Amino acid sequence: MAPTPCALCHTSRALIIRPKNHQKLCKTCFVTIFETEIHNTITANSLFHRGERIAIGASGGKDSTVLASVLKTLDERHDYGLDLVLLSIDEGIKGYRDDSLETVKRNALQYEMPLEIVGYDELYGWTMDQVVEQIGKKGNCTYCGVFRRQALDRGAARLGIKHVVTGHNADDIAETLMMNLLRGDLPRLARATGIVTDSTASEIKRSKPLKYAYEKEIVLYAHHKGLDYFTTECIYSPEAFRGSARTLIKNLERIRPSAILDVVRSGEDMAKLVPEGVGGGSKRAKDVVVIDGEEEGPGGCGSANGRASGGEMAAMEQKLRDDEKAQENEVEITVSTLNGQRHEGTNTVPKQPRTKAPRTMPKQQMGNCSRCGYLSSQAICKACMLLEGLNKNRPKMQIQVGVDEEDNSPTLTRRMEGLTIPPG
Repeated sequence: MAPTPCALCHTSRALIIRPKNHQKLCKTCFVTIFETEIHNTITANSLFHRGERIAIGASGGKDSTVLASVLKTLDERHDYGLDLVLLSIDEGIKGYRDDSLETVKRNALQYEMPLEIVGYDELYGWTMDQVVEQIGKKGNCTYCGVFRRQALDRGAARLGIKHVVTGHNADDIAETLMMNLLRGDLPRLARATGIVTDSTASEIKRSKPLKYAYEKEIVLYAHHKGLDYFTTECIYSPEAFRGSARTLIKNLERIRPSAILDVVRSGEDMAKLVPEGVGGGSKRAKDVVVIDGEEEGPGGCGSANGRASGGEMAAMEQKLRDDEKAQENEVEITVSTLNGQRHEGTNTVPKQPRTKAPRTMPKQQMGNCSRCGYLSSQAICKACMLLEGLNKNRPKMQIQVGVDEEDNSPTLTRRMEGLTIPPG
């Protein structure tokens, strides 16, 4: 059997089947079209401007590593004129984050980018290992998510940078949309759809250049480009609610490859229905044509092969029209008394239909936390509230100053509820 030629160049042998549309491509064409789509996303949404300093949220994983590589490549190819910096967060997870940070340090040398590392213990006085030890594995991702977002903003502020890009891909966006849909949280759903999110209460802007890139294609790109990235998953993430949403999205993708982008685009359409101000200041993404051939095919949703044949829906619509027509022809019967006699008559004025008052949704009033100054819609931000709960059950530390008997040098001894911690 003759080898299958590439669907684009028609000369080289096809080695890759794109997860988005099952298009058969050679290695060169796949890399080119992947980078071109990222470039189109950047330019269509005007993500950057010349001379801008950009902090890349780098974790050492496939998404942030590919993001750093692609941005460096596109910046050199299309002359964006960007100043790129790697910004990493050390959550304090032994066997996971300490190993992945070694990958980030190698990436900084490979891409010739400066690196800044900000730790949870430095900002909050807690590592994630300590948090999990205190509260258990259930719900720990809530703490980590809140802490991480603030840490990125504070790290960017330390560097004097006002724009942070993250490696969120189409799978991540679809999972977040599904989670907020199941929760019935429209404001968060609206914020999750924006490719750029910012607020007047914060100077830090976020953007997601990989918003329309599939996770599988990111892995393929990293593999064929020979990128150095860390593959181990977080040891605490299996307990998260996101894992259930991820399983649902992956099952949908097996049945319909375009399901991930369909969910993302449906989320963008739903976000347009959320009143202004409720979404928390997120900017809507422009419509970007990512790939060709994604139209509804035969046997898709709503087709004749689906659950409903369409006849019952037509009957229901006809009944609704008949009801509306009957309501317009309603007449009011009035009863009056004249000279002690009862008279009945009809009022020819049609009865006015009752109108429901439009549902109003509470608007989020964004401000700053009274304790740490971080962006918050409440007087105290989520991170400070979480820290308050953690510190409430934490034993207080006492430091005693002493003198070493051998050389008379001063010593510091830390004590926690009777437990003596050796100095050092």
